[in-house]
Order: sequence, then structure tokens, then C-alpha cells
Amino acid sequence: MPFKRAVHNIAKDVVREAPAHKTSIISTSYCQSNRDPNGSNNNNTFTSLAVNSNKISEFSYCATEVVAATQTLPPTAPPSTAASSFFGGILVSNLYSSTTPNITSAATSSFETSSPTPSSSSSSAVPSSLPLAVYLEMKKYCRRFLIVITLICLLHSCLLWNSAAAAISNRATNSRPLSNSPQSVTGNQPRFLSRGHTYRSVVGDTLVLPCQVENLGNFVLLWRRGINVLTASNIMVTRDERVRLIDGYNLEISDLEPQDAGDYVCQISDKINRDQVHTVEILVPPSVRATPTSGNLQARKGGPVTLECKGSGNPVPSIYWTKKSGTGKSTARIGDGPILTLEKVERQQAGIYQCTADNGVGEPVSVDIRLDVLYPPDIQVEKSWIHSGEGFEAKLVCIVYADPIATVSWYQNSFLIQSTDRRIMTSRGNRHTLTIRHIQQEDFGNYSCVADNSLGRSRKYMELSGRPGPAEFYSPKWGRSSDSYNLTWKIDSYPPLEEVRLLYRRVLMNDTFQQPGRWHDFILTPEHRPVSEPLTHIMSYTIKNLVPGAYYEAIVQAKNRYGWNEVSDIFQFIVASNSMDIPPEESEVVASSKSRSNTATSSLQGPTLSIQMLLAGLFMVVSCLCERRHQFSLG
Repeated sequence: MPFKRAVHNIAKDVVREAPAHKTSIISTSYCQSNRDPNGSNNNNTFTSLAVNSNKISEFSYCATEVVAATQTLPPTAPPSTAASSFFGGILVSNLYSSTTPNITSAATSSFETSSPTPSSSSSSAVPSSLPLAVYLEMKKYCRRFLIVITLICLLHSCLLWNSAAAAISNRATNSRPLSNSPQSVTGNQPRFLSRGHTYRSVVGDTLVLPCQVENLGNFVLLWRRGINVLTASNIMVTRDERVRLIDGYNLEISDLEPQDAGDYVCQISDKINRDQVHTVEILVPPSVRATPTSGNLQARKGGPVTLECKGSGNPVPSIYWTKKSGTGKSTARIGDGPILTLEKVERQQAGIYQCTADNGVGEPVSVDIRLDVLYPPDIQVEKSWIHSGEGFEAKLVCIVYADPIATVSWYQNSFLIQSTDRRIMTSRGNRHTLTIRHIQQEDFGNYSCVADNSLGRSRKYMELSGRPGPAEFYSPKWGRSSDSYNLTWKIDSYPPLEEVRLLYRRVLMNDTFQQPGRWHDFILTPEHRPVSEPLTHIMSYTIKNLVPGAYYEAIVQAKNRYGWNEVSDIFQFIVASNSMDIPPEESEVVASSKSRSNTATSSLQGPTLSIQMLLAGLFMVVSCLCERRHQFSLG
């Protein structure tokens, strides 16, 4: 073996350089051996070398010891002395000179290491029978030999590692099929320079899939999708005109369609390289359609209704709902998902609902669904009491909500009104108006607006009257006098007022209850009503002998030639107190101002005090520093 020959050569060099007069045995071993408690070696042996000045011999020896000994030891020498050990057991004994150059034996089974004597405890000590020059020269060669053995061990480890690597490489090479191509001979196999990737493109775009290869040689490169081959080398196999090769073997697909999604494989025909796979995802902008497709939906008032739309795209779009206002603008989001359910729908919920789909590709898209809520007519009147006078004009208005659309009729008392030159009926949307011109006395009375549709009928009443309108008060709530109060009000009346009735009473009030007193009634004659505006009568009256600081209530009723009007709403007022010349609201304002000024003063005093304390502290610190400096200067 190469390793054994190397050991032989090194041993020969050592013997060649050793002095000729030395008769020594050098034994090396490269295995570990275990010694029995009885002193005998076990069977773990390894090839060793025995070297002297005359010959090189091999013998089986336990792989732990290297012994150097002479054939004949002096009588004074110890039986054996161990000098050193290295790398699993290299022992060098004391060397002795002898006149006999032959080696009679190299027995090792009976070799035992004795305990060193005081005179020979150190391996560096020179035996008395050995010349000093000879000992030093032999010691030099022993050290050189140890270095050589170390290098041999390292060389052996490297050889074993290289052998194992070569065996693995041979097995890998033998497992591959042979090829007759030039690449198999030179070792320049084709390989991919590009890598597989996932591409996301929008419908209609152009996509390029890279496939870059080096050392292709005579091999064929294929593009395929599933089992369908698209290209072979530079030849187009597919008939799809949207597919072509550019810049070598890069595959270009134009005008992308949803069905173009999938895996595209770039393949080399050498059966060694893995296929390069590109995954294509086609992003599709959202689309949405309503259910039903007409976009119109009807529901009965009070019942449930379901609005539905379906969205599509890639990725799957999110869907949300809004409702358009009267101006056509969408309101806030009212629901999410493809289905919107309204429980117990009311007429106010009728209108246009918008379903919007959005998936981040392009702009969101929407579809409108019109919801019609079917319900019987619902009537509202602008005024239930209309004041007018003979010779003037009046308008009676009712607003009708109905689906299906209702037909509207007008009645006076229980008689159906026909349209004439003086009585004109008009409609504008859901607003229906009855206009009466040149009112006569027989035109006063009760009127009704009646609306009909297939789901029901509704009626609302109004009154056209010549009586005065209700009084409206203009006086302040707090009086300025401690024993009187001036009331001011206005009344609308086409005919002149014939009589005005004023009623007032005191109300006893505390924190827990109020107890009204009896009404005081005053009748005011027409001379007390100055007319300042047409149809509007502004009147005032001063009530005297009132209790200072007391609460009072007042009502007013007026009469003309058509009769008394409705009693006005109750008006409450407070008489001024003797102890105050200003209303409580003003006193509260003054008190509040004073409290705010006091608060501001206190808030200003707080920071001022803090600043004073800070300045005082700084003064004390400066004083202390000056005093310390003075003491230091004195010291």
C-alpha cells in the first residue's frame, strides 16, 4: 500500500542518517492497544517496524508501544526505562552503547515499564554508561523521527478522506446515464440561468416568461403548458398567434385572457436539469350584476325584502351596498356582502340601492337596484286650518305618498268638488293643491283630500275659515315693574276685530309643585287695537296690581263677524321683585362675570407666588456658593 511504502522510506532515511555505532530498535504503531491487568497484550495488533543499523524488518506488535533497547544491557542499567510517548503510544527507552551490533530479539510481550528511580526519573537524564555526545545526537534524531511520524499520520488521514470522496464521486458518476454528446465528454452540461417565478398580470396586458440557458449545445429546449407543447427549439408548435419567442427562448404572451392562467414549463432534453416552471395568474377587474337582472324590485310595506348582486373577478371582489340620496349621490355604506336584507320595509326605504364590487384591479364597478315599496296612500297637509277673507284667495295643500300612484279627489264637507274657474285643482309630483279664488261666504267650511290606489284609501281634513287666527305673544318673560306687566300680542284677521278677551292668573310655584289661582277676565274693545299692518292686529295691555316677584299665566281670544278664534297658547311671565332692578338673567351674567374675574385673579396670583419662591431659592443657592468660595480663599 502507498502508506506502508511511505513509512518504509522514512524509516530508511532515519537509519541512513543515524550513527553507525548505535544498535537500536525503533518500533512505531498506529492503533490503540489495551493491556490486561495480568500484563499481557490482547490480540489487537498492527504492522510495526523494527529498525537497526543493519536491517529493516516487519513484525507484529501491539499498536501502542515504540521500544528502543540494546541487545545487551549493562549490569548497572535498569531492566527498562520508558522515555516518552506520542500519538497513541510511542515509547523511546534509554539507549545504551554496546560492542555487539546484532539484535537477538525484540520481544515485547514480557516488556514492562518499571518505576523510575530517583537517578532516572527524567527522560532527559543521561545514563552514566552512555557518552554525553552520543546521547545528545540520538536525542536529536529521535525528535526528528517523532516529527516525521506526526506528518505521516496527517498524510494518512488526508489519503483516507480523498479515497472516500473519490468513492462517492465514482458512485454518483456511475449512476448517471452516459451521453454521446460533446457535453458529456467535456463536462459542460447545460443549465438554467433564470429561475421560476409567479407572475400576476391583468387581462389584456402582455407578459414575457424568461428562460435563459447556457451550454445548450445540441440539446433541445421546449416550452410546454401541461401536455401541450408550445415551442421546440426555435420552432413554434402552437397555433396561437398571441404566443411567440423573443430574445432567445423567452416566451411572450400578448392580449392576456383569463384562460391563460396556469403553469408554463421550460424544459431541456438532457434529462438532468429540472424543468423551470413559471406560474401565471391572470388578474381580472371586477364585474357585478344585479339579481334580478332588470334592476327593479318591489316589496309590500311591512314585509321583508332581499337585494342581491353577484360579483366576479380575480381576486374575488369585495361587495358593499349604499343608497343614493335624492340628489343622486351615494350615502354611507349600509351593508356588506352580496345580499342585503331589509326587515319590515317602510315607504321611506324605497329608492335606488347601489351594489359596488372592488378587488383592487382597476376601478370599482357598481350596479343600481331600484326598490319600490308598495303601500296604501299616506297623506300629509301643510295646514289643517287656513285663514282667509271674502274676496281673497286661499290655497289648500295636501302631500300624498303612495305606491302605486294614487288618484286624489277634493271634497267640501261631503260633496265632491269639481274643477271650475274659481276652484282649481293642480298636482306637481306628490303635492296636490286646491286653489279657491274670490272667496265667498259659502266657501268657508271643512274640506278633505282623498287619495286612492290599489292597496287602500286615505283622507285628511282641513278647514277654510274667516275667523281670526290664533294670537301670538311678543312680550319678554321677565317684567321690569314690581307691580305691573305689559302684554303685547298680534292677531291675523281679514274682517275687523269686534272683541278681544284677555285672561290671566297667578301661579303659586316652588320646587315641588305649582298651584294656579283663578282666572281674571278682561274684555278689550276695538279702540284698544291699533291697526299697524293689513290683516295683522298688534295689541298691548298693561296688567296692574300684581304681586312683586310672582309668576302669572295669560291667554288671549279674539272675535270677528265670523266668530271667535281658537284660544291662544298659554304665555307665562314673571313680575319684577322689589329687591332687584334687573332681571335674574342679567344678575346671573354679572355674578358669573365677577366669579370669572375672581378666578382669573387667583390664577394670576398662583404663578406670581411660584415665581417669588423660585427667586428666593436661587438667591439662597448663590449666597451659599459665595460663602463656600470665601471660606476656600481663607483656607
